[in-house]
Amino acid sequence: MEKIALITDSASDINIEILEENNIKLLPFKLIFSDKEYEDRIDINPELLYKRLKNEIPKTSLPSIDRMHKVLQDAIDEGFTHAIIITISSAFSGTYNAARLVCEEFPQIETFVFDSKTLTMAEGAMVLESAKLIKQGKTFNEIVDILPKYRDKIDLFFTLDTLEYLQKGGRIGKVAGTVGDLLNLKPIITVADDGTYRTACKARGAKQSVSKMINIMKDYLEHNKCRAWIIDGESPEKVNSLYNGIKDLPNMVECTIAGTIGPALGVNTGPGLVGLAIEKLD
Repeated sequence: MEKIALITDSASDINIEILEENNIKLLPFKLIFSDKEYEDRIDINPELLYKRLKNEIPKTSLPSIDRMHKVLQDAIDEGFTHAIIITISSAFSGTYNAARLVCEEFPQIETFVFDSKTLTMAEGAMVLESAKLIKQGKTFNEIVDILPKYRDKIDLFFTLDTLEYLQKGGRIGKVAGTVGDLLNLKPIITVADDGTYRTACKARGAKQSVSKMINIMKDYLEHNKCRAWIIDGESPEKVNSLYNGIKDLPNMVECTIAGTIGPALGVNTGPGLVGLAIEKLD
């Protein structure tokens, strides 16, 4: 009989309590400051990150190979016969490729490594859907078949106070508007089908950026019932404004403030982010 382990990296931004409730195993990214190295969500939280960011932008590193080995070995020792590993977009991190290589060392468990081609709660939604499917008794092969189709239903948008951290982290990709700070232009950033950042639109100022995201949500709801997750990057006013602007819209099935963006992603966004992950429902 199949017993399926579910594994994700910390870029999925699922809090520890929900991970434990759903028996999801975590591969934490590493944050490397000049004086100390932390494991994402294990021994550094968002509050500590933003405090330390004022003095130093740390380097980040994918989950350690030793940690990947341990998680898979633990799964085997616990009697799991199969494992599904869902990772951040391979365009942003080497985690997907590293996990695939590590899995080759464990022929005693059947594995599937899935590139979410996104991040934060858009990735997290795929993990939570997989957890639900496992609880429903879906087989390993059924879930492997469902995941790419489910990924097509998920979109992500976010806006930032500044592009400084994306630029310093080399994550800006094809996001336009590097002179936007001079004009107070705030790009609404999305993740394209190839798993890289794109500019969806631009807004002038923080209030208009939230209004643009509300309009994006309205456009989705004109064509589909939807579920939405709002992501907070130390920007409570914008988060509450977005939540109040969309939670009662027609066709909104569920709207949740999903929590705070994790430290590993917060390094590349800085404070002032508000994000919106959208699932189109059938």
